[in-house]
Amino acid sequence: MLSRNEQAKKRWGGAHKTIDHWLEERQDLLINYFKLAALPPYENSHKGLPDVVDIRNFCGQLVDYVSSGHFEIYDQIVREASSQGHSVDDLADDLFPLISDTTDIALDFNDKYGDIDSTNHCDKFDRDLSALGEAIELRMEFEDQLLNHLEEHQLITA
Repeated sequence: MLSRNEQAKKRWGGAHKTIDHWLEERQDLLINYFKLAALPPYENSHKGLPDVVDIRNFCGQLVDYVSSGHFEIYDQIVREASSQGHSVDDLADDLFPLISDTTDIALDFNDKYGDIDSTNHCDKFDRDLSALGEAIELRMEFEDQLLNHLEEHQLITA
């Protein structure tokens, strides 16, 4: 996932201020996901679940990321394309429901872990975090399809 985001930053970075900010937010989210999941290169030496504060902070970042995608970035991209006489309606109709499914998974994770005060009863945390990771990876794939479409139709330059 981290390498995919690096490739996206190399390909589309500098094409649009909003996209640059979006890709930076995505990278920050991924880094914190990897830290929370104790995945390379962020393995930790302690056993057990991450600290409650780290889980809550990640959940806040996760909600911010998925919200900004839906309520700011996607709308802005579609508006700007329309203002240039291009339609991305077909793509939006195809991709946005898929992206929305990943949003539901992220919000469910947040609902379950965003306000926890103890990890005593989090026996499904690792499974839920893994499922969230799969959803984030899918979401990145869909977001990259959107960026690729915009590039192919010269709505952004790579």
